[in-house]
Amino acid sequence: MSSTATEVVRLLTVKGGTLAVAESLTGGLVAAEITSVPGASKVFRGSVTAYATELKHRLLGVDATLLAQRGAVDPQVAAQMAAGVRKALGADWGIATTGVAGPDPQDGQAVGHGVRRRGRPLRGERRFRPLAEKCAICG
Repeated sequence: MSSTATEVVRLLTVKGGTLAVAESLTGGLVAAEITSVPGASKVFRGSVTAYATELKHRLLGVDATLLAQRGAVDPQVAAQMAAGVRKALGADWGIATTGVAGPDPQDGQAVGHGVRRRGRPLRGERRFRPLAEKCAICG
């Protein structure tokens, strides 16, 4: 388990908050890391792994026009994923990851490009390269 996941669980426990995760690029790794922390069941509501672009719309409510115009690897898409999973799973906070794992570029974005967002409040975005750095948030 990572120190980041441990700290997230600790802070949510202290503040009485809950978390939901929407993942694309990371394919469930963020949720796995969080649930590896003892006591995570008190704060973790669940996750949605929407790897396919159409699932981001269907399961998480990401605007279909936005997906068509910008593709799945976009800060607004990640923000809508975070808001969608928060709403769908009844959590206080939502985290979302989306990006290009490869082997080929997607939607004009290079392999290793990723975006993560958190919901409530939506404060900025983080873009991270290379792929290994993106997965560092998982542990």
